[in-house]
Amino acid sequence: MKLAILSREPKLYSTTRLVEAAVARGYEAVVLDHLHCNLVLEKGHPGILYKGQKLEGIDAIIPRIGASVTFYGCAVVRQFEMMKVRTAVESQAIVRSRDKLRSMQILARAGVGMPKTAFTNYSDEVPAMIEQVGGAPVIIKLLEGTQGLGVVLAESAKAAQSVIEAFHNLKARIIVQEFIAESKGADLRAFVVNGEVVGAMKRQGKEGEFRSNLHRGGSGTLVKLSRAEKAAALLAAKSLGLGIAGVDMLQSKRGPLVLEVNSSPGLEGIEKATGLDIAGRIIEYTADIAQRKKVKAGSKTRQKESMPDSQADAPL
Repeated sequence: MKLAILSREPKLYSTTRLVEAAVARGYEAVVLDHLHCNLVLEKGHPGILYKGQKLEGIDAIIPRIGASVTFYGCAVVRQFEMMKVRTAVESQAIVRSRDKLRSMQILARAGVGMPKTAFTNYSDEVPAMIEQVGGAPVIIKLLEGTQGLGVVLAESAKAAQSVIEAFHNLKARIIVQEFIAESKGADLRAFVVNGEVVGAMKRQGKEGEFRSNLHRGGSGTLVKLSRAEKAAALLAAKSLGLGIAGVDMLQSKRGPLVLEVNSSPGLEGIEKATGLDIAGRIIEYTADIAQRKKVKAGSKTRQKESMPDSQADAPL
């Protein structure tokens, strides 16, 4: 079986761990830079050229699409889907998760707990927005921000007004979110694979920092999730259609509150915090969906061969 990891950084921890886990299980693994994949669109014959060569023989892909190249990366994943190659994370699910506003609308409709959130296009509505999320202090987030970048804590309504107006003047889209004081600069990351939480860690922001992202200097430690926290993580991943997801949650007085669902969660922090082979779980899941495709295709072939000629050739 041949698995392809779509990644721009072959030496990145997550990429190398996926390759190692695949080889350890007897699979062939290749790393493809999705920005070097050229898409060939033709009726009935979709294809991909990679560095001048036609890609063939790939059974399944594991997308590791960065936020800055979501559009093209998802187009490549979609092309593989058109070529009947199975993917660990579907293109449409990646698109949903990358649009913060859309993903929160989907999560809210599914009944997932989350901090109160407001969105507007007009600075004149800012005071009402702040009141809707419980008043200052509030969190202000860029819709396109990642890894804690573009996230601001406004301690007062006046500060929030100034920050929001500044973002609006720059034509940046933002959301205003309730500040959960009891979380104390910490959150939970639940790693979901195929409808199961396979690992979890608590991320704590460094002193004086309200963001807990490991990229911002936070630290990760092993944690055991409560039943409610597991249920929230699984519902969030399922509602966005993600077979693999990193679900970030806050612990609050009213239960777990989902902040974000990541469709390409990093492996380094979670594996080091838990000591678990998360990469191996991803490879096993990906190989399983590829194998199911082969079994299904073989079943259809045998079924057609067993039909009388008149039935096998009949139009559908």
